[in-house]
Amino acid sequence: MEKESGLPRGVKLLHDPVHNKGTAFTDAERDKLGLRGLLPPRVCSPAEQELRVLGNLRNKASDLERYLFLVSLQDRNETLFYRVVINQIEEIMPLIYTPTVGKACQHFSHIYRRPRGLYISLQDRGRVREILQNWPHQDVRVIVATDGERILGLGDLGAAGMGIPIGKLSLYTACAGIHPTQCLPVTLDVGTNNESFLNDPLYLGLERRRERGPAYDELVDEFVDAVKEIFPQALLQLEDFGNCNAFRLLQKYRGSLCLFDDDIQGTGAVALSGLLAALRISKGVLEKQRVLFFGAGQAGIGIGNTIVAAMVADGIPIEQARGSCWFFDSQGLLVDGRADLPQQKRPYSHQHPPVADLAEAVRLLQPTALVGCAGQAGAFTREVVELMAAQQQRPIIFALSNPTAKAECTAEQAYQWSEGRAIFASGSPFEPVHLGSDTFVPGQGNNAYIFPGVGLGAVCSQSREVTDGMFLAAARVLADLVSDEDLDLGRVYPRLSHIRQVSAQIAAEVAGIAYREGLAQREAPDDILEDVRQHMFQPLYPHYA
Repeated sequence: MEKESGLPRGVKLLHDPVHNKGTAFTDAERDKLGLRGLLPPRVCSPAEQELRVLGNLRNKASDLERYLFLVSLQDRNETLFYRVVINQIEEIMPLIYTPTVGKACQHFSHIYRRPRGLYISLQDRGRVREILQNWPHQDVRVIVATDGERILGLGDLGAAGMGIPIGKLSLYTACAGIHPTQCLPVTLDVGTNNESFLNDPLYLGLERRRERGPAYDELVDEFVDAVKEIFPQALLQLEDFGNCNAFRLLQKYRGSLCLFDDDIQGTGAVALSGLLAALRISKGVLEKQRVLFFGAGQAGIGIGNTIVAAMVADGIPIEQARGSCWFFDSQGLLVDGRADLPQQKRPYSHQHPPVADLAEAVRLLQPTALVGCAGQAGAFTREVVELMAAQQQRPIIFALSNPTAKAECTAEQAYQWSEGRAIFASGSPFEPVHLGSDTFVPGQGNNAYIFPGVGLGAVCSQSREVTDGMFLAAARVLADLVSDEDLDLGRVYPRLSHIRQVSAQIAAEVAGIAYREGLAQREAPDDILEDVRQHMFQPLYPHYA
């Protein structure tokens, strides 16, 4: 029996992660909701529950076990889960997202326990709308969707990539306060080219090679159309699509609904922010930077486009701005004369003799900043870092590939090989580095500093679009929030413990743009920042009696 309000009773309530309070149900609530005898007699405070969670978490033997423990908590008590995540964000975020989520995706089919999110496969063409209607929550405001082809730096993980949308949406709630019931993770299963998965009898996705033809586009078209119909107020975030699809899908759909690609736009914004903060240390100016990218995929091109946009906004001609960005991909330095260049790479093909060695490219180009985003572990060798340090007093070295095992160099290597002069940031977290009497605290250039705030701003304003200008503004807000104390430690991003404040500030800026540019579907409030804060979910138990 359930009450007319829809609140379940008894065991059903204890199995409902949205409403469950576990041992925190009061005596009055236990009597009213049919819980008497179903729980131990002591009523615990949320703080006591959190203490128990942390004790159990820290006793686990590995990060993967800690991940599974936290996922289990999320599945039974979302309020307590988000209380723990928010209060212990620096400890918990690496467990529910990078780097641990990468390992969880690799083992997804073997550690699968309870369903979360929606799986839409090629077999579901013609009934995607029906599948979206199976989702139990109607007021969906943020959807993160992947086809699993380019999961972090790990490649094609097919349906096992579902861990990424789940993790991203956990960060939307923890970092920006999007209510858990307003978040929907989606995996579009179009097969996989991962041989180990295809040969794994426990793999949970379609047992076929990845679709590249019209059937793929038909499925994505149907999905986007269904989202617009079933969840018309939702923001759609594209995540970890392969290079062959990411750019074209972004261009195809971005004008038809509120949509962005985090790997392109979010990564671009967080890297630009780190660069702007780094220039406060080096006393440089953006227009005089020469940036060499190791990797010309979504992340690299996205960062390049955002840097160019920032330079153009500062009055630099676009060709001059593009000339400040150089790319080194799997075929070497990106130069004129290269055949069959994808459209997104063409603006960055410059006149220069071919160069096949990264260290040689550094020696010839003398970049002020070196940005790694190709998922090639160890690519920033001692020779490369020492060349950067020999040519620049404060070389900017961003090893942004993740998980940690894919980083182009470690924080310790960057600082040691540059004699402590490198301004370093990474995609995954590194511990502080002690070098002589100095201690360096590396910044983590994680997209979690950007996408939750951008999404929250779009949701609060009910924006019809997410524009490149919003990401550029988000990057500048984030850079401005880096304190002098952070910079003194070598950290070019704020502490993760401040991330909810960061997200609120970014959201207010994004919402302000939506209101000013006529993109918002609601009237601007008198105080945009306060309106944003009022929208943010707080992990507090409701009173049922």
